[in-house]
Amino acid sequence: MPTDFTMDEIRQFIQQIQNDPGSIFNPEAVIRYGGITILCLTIFAETGLFFCFFFPGDSLVFTAGVLTATGALPYHWSMVLSLMILSAILGNMVGYWFGKRTGSLLMKRKDTIFFRKEYVTTAETFYGRYGGMALVLGRFLPIIRTFAPIVAGVIDLPFRRFFFYSTFGAVLWVLPIGGAGFFLGKIQFVQHNLEYIILAMVIGITTPVIYKVIKERRKQKKLKAQFPESEK
Repeated sequence: MPTDFTMDEIRQFIQQIQNDPGSIFNPEAVIRYGGITILCLTIFAETGLFFCFFFPGDSLVFTAGVLTATGALPYHWSMVLSLMILSAILGNMVGYWFGKRTGSLLMKRKDTIFFRKEYVTTAETFYGRYGGMALVLGRFLPIIRTFAPIVAGVIDLPFRRFFFYSTFGAVLWVLPIGGAGFFLGKIQFVQHNLEYIILAMVIGITTPVIYKVIKERRKQKKLKAQFPESEK
């Protein structure tokens, strides 16, 4: 991809964000204004940078498939899917490296709008239940998708094992969701109601995770109340 074309996409997207900050949460706007460059950077960030957990991962992959089918994203579907898979793998690599090097410091950070300790705790619980498969299953769950590779780094999961699960998970995540978007994107109903379909996806996917985070938070509060000495 030519460098000047990539920079044009980035500049165009930044200008759009300045005009409408809410665009960053709109998968269709992200792709239409940022093109394939911002698409890949967003997937990379959401799968590896802990402060980007709120990016629209699943709906972004699905929307990329739809816009590829309509021609709004002017690339062959195999190229779009391959680049998204690669971005998801590279994002996990960064998350793993961060967890391995400095991830333990996360639990010492103060809670902010971009980070809460419950996110790490939820990912740890999920990882404790499913082991390496958490990197595969977690691909389909917001927050878990971002923090699972970090937790893998913190517990020092062997890199070869991590790479296998991460790659397998990326393929299993992108191909069905992006592929479904591509084939359904040829249907006029989907094209005309894309924003409502995306909204339904976001609600359907995030509601169980939000419930899990709230449940985990209440559990931690009960433990603190029962064993206050452990906090000292």
